[in-house]
Amino acid sequence: MSVVEKPPRVDALPSPPSVIAQRRRARLRAMLGSEYLLYAASIAGMIVLWHVVSTTFFKPQFFPSPAVVFTAAVEMLRSRELFEHIGISLQRILTGFVLGSAFAAPMGLLMGSIRKVRVIFDPYTQFFRFVPSIAWLTPVVLWFGIGEVSKVLIIIYTTTFIVLINTMVGVANIPPNKLRAAASLGATPVKAFFHVTLPATLPFILTGMRLAMGNSFATVVAAEMIAADTGLGYLIFNSRLWMATDKIFIGIVCLGALGLITDRFFRYLIVRFAHQYGPIE
Repeated sequence: MSVVEKPPRVDALPSPPSVIAQRRRARLRAMLGSEYLLYAASIAGMIVLWHVVSTTFFKPQFFPSPAVVFTAAVEMLRSRELFEHIGISLQRILTGFVLGSAFAAPMGLLMGSIRKVRVIFDPYTQFFRFVPSIAWLTPVVLWFGIGEVSKVLIIIYTTTFIVLINTMVGVANIPPNKLRAAASLGATPVKAFFHVTLPATLPFILTGMRLAMGNSFATVVAAEMIAADTGLGYLIFNSRLWMATDKIFIGIVCLGALGLITDRFFRYLIVRFAHQYGPIE
């Protein structure tokens, strides 16, 4: 007597890869949609809280409401004054940040990979990273003047040590077995550097760059308050002379918004082009 096998149920069959991918994308879109709504609700809640506190407990001259700040911002946008301050601050930040990162990342890789290089430069790294960048502002202005060079150099200084230390930590966290495996497969030190050390360290480098970006914003504000006639730092510092608190808050809001947008864009680039090298947050 032959046994006739029943065909498998249609709903029991495994889904093809295309269907699984579509389901994953749908779940991701739903999750992102809920996160965006929560994100927007959080910002709206902060604006409402700002309005309640400023109108209830303070006079407009001391703590302007969101409506007052928005009205003043519109006037500054129409006169293009705000665009000028934002543009020059961003130019200083990005120039110093890019140059500092371009120097610090290779230097950190060298110091982390070659012990003699680390021994030579480690005393200087550990010494200068504890000297705040604002302490160098007066000497740098005396040496290079109050032009753009002095401000960019201060931001380079701020960026360098954060990226360099993070890069060295990334190299130190590479499992030795990975390097031994590459060597046993015939990889030269140069090949091991490019195929093992650099990819494994990239998340640490990018994380250091994100942290350095925040410090660059803080540094440029301090530099513009002391030695500049344009920029968001200058706007905040100069407005206090005329008790223009609405313009002070415009500068504060612009700095926070620019930092948030820059960080989100940077995170997008990391996730888009470097997610395969490890978790980045």
